[in-house]
Amino acid sequence: MFSFLTEPSFPKAAIGIESDRVTVIALNKEGRNRFGVRNAASVDLPASIVQPQFLGTNISSRAGLRNVLQDVAGLAGLLGQRNWSVSLPSNSARTAILTLESANKNEIEEVLDWKAEQSFGAPAAQLRISKHRISDDAEGRTRYFASAVKLAVIDEYESVFEEMGWKAGLILPRPVCEANWLLRNQMPEDSLLLSVQDEGFTAVLFGDGEPSVVRSVTCRESEKDDEIYRLLMFYNDRFGAERGTRQLNRVLTVGSRTISDRVVDIAREALGRTVGIIRADDVGLSIPPGTLGFDELAAPAGLAVLGCR
Repeated sequence: MFSFLTEPSFPKAAIGIESDRVTVIALNKEGRNRFGVRNAASVDLPASIVQPQFLGTNISSRAGLRNVLQDVAGLAGLLGQRNWSVSLPSNSARTAILTLESANKNEIEEVLDWKAEQSFGAPAAQLRISKHRISDDAEGRTRYFASAVKLAVIDEYESVFEEMGWKAGLILPRPVCEANWLLRNQMPEDSLLLSVQDEGFTAVLFGDGEPSVVRSVTCRESEKDDEIYRLLMFYNDRFGAERGTRQLNRVLTVGSRTISDRVVDIAREALGRTVGIIRADDVGLSIPPGTLGFDELAAPAGLAVLGCR
């Protein structure tokens, strides 16, 4: 599924942009579904250069971002790289599952645009929307996994790349990039992505190899544990019984090195069993000791693997 992840030819290098850092990575293929880090570096971003938001301006200093991109590419030994895939901060985009009550073939694009506007809070004409058909829901309604970024926001980032002589072939929000690790490693049991940022987290629940639930939660750091507990209780109430032996047993946490152990405890309380935390090696990414962690690399590496087929 997800033709945008399987059909085009992409570079083996990617950039991950967050509000506080920029990470670049290039990969080597080391075997079937195995990848190794060839080059990687991460540089902190000065405060306020990138302020991720869906509706407003994201980049306050294009020159400042250019300088950091130049620095991090130099540290990684990738100054000669010109073609990149790019992971944008979570808050720069919105992701959802769009459900269509009914629509004939002639109306489906119009209805999808209307649904997108309702879900994302902006006119469809102002958005770049990636939408991909997934299986129907239990009532037989058509569903699409969709993400949206404002065209004006994409133009901000692309303008910086163009000024550097770089080309961004694929630009996607961070949770979609990270979700690629679970799409590539399909298991019969349900799995969960928790993409954590300062202002909350995005959760993507996978069942039968595709997204089934997307939740974006805005909360303070002190509230994250309670919100994750509520999310797992929702899963248990909504899906637990019907999934049987395929119930949730794997969680991929990205963006917080301290949350993994807490998730194990929260899941034990909410679900009454132990879940496993997915590590880099579990999804086929070999990271040399003493370099960057999976939290920094997961999103850009999730794009770079597309060039390593």
